[in-house]
Amino acid sequence: MGENEVRALDDVTLSILEGEMVAIMGPSGSGKSTMMNILGCLDVPTDGRYQLDGVDVAERSEKELADIRNRKIGFVFQSFNLIPRTTAIRNVELPLVYAGAKDRGRKARHALDQVGLGDRHKHLPTELSGGQQQRVAIARALVTDPVMLLADEPTGNLDSASSLEIMRILVGLNDQGRTVVLITHEEDIAAFAKRTIRLHDGKIVSDQLQRTRTPVAA
Repeated sequence: MGENEVRALDDVTLSILEGEMVAIMGPSGSGKSTMMNILGCLDVPTDGRYQLDGVDVAERSEKELADIRNRKIGFVFQSFNLIPRTTAIRNVELPLVYAGAKDRGRKARHALDQVGLGDRHKHLPTELSGGQQQRVAIARALVTDPVMLLADEPTGNLDSASSLEIMRILVGLNDQGRTVVLITHEEDIAAFAKRTIRLHDGKIVSDQLQRTRTPVAA
């Protein structure tokens, strides 16, 4: 910022273990977005290192980072980011197309079945509710069997009932052993995680296990 240097993340040391469900919280300008971008291999740190699944990604090329994102990270965004004129199953197949994977249709159908949309394969996003669109987005994130799901405000555009539905799916995936990282500013959403990390001015100010985790009814 002009002559002033701003450290988006400042002397941050953090480990997230396989199978954890972690919420990362903080006010605007705290470093959440930078944290998400680094965890998601969208940015690399200017100093220090970041290891994902045992791979140091700081020195990787853009092409290598793109490959890591495609294979190891499943992204879920607040705005769904579905292609409007493309069916649910084709939206879910996209990461497999980029990866050059075979048997894409079967894998995409299985991912949609996992999020309870087995009867919506051929529907367009405009024919689905907001909660259903987010479930398609989760299926798309799952289809490459990533080591981590990275969810950025996944319930930000949803009503309370749809939000609970999405959190039920994410908690269920975590219970099956999937690593889930939530970026959120909502305390009630963070309460579904097993651990909450709070950022302020680029620093971690607290890192706590949840004493009680919000239960999700079946």
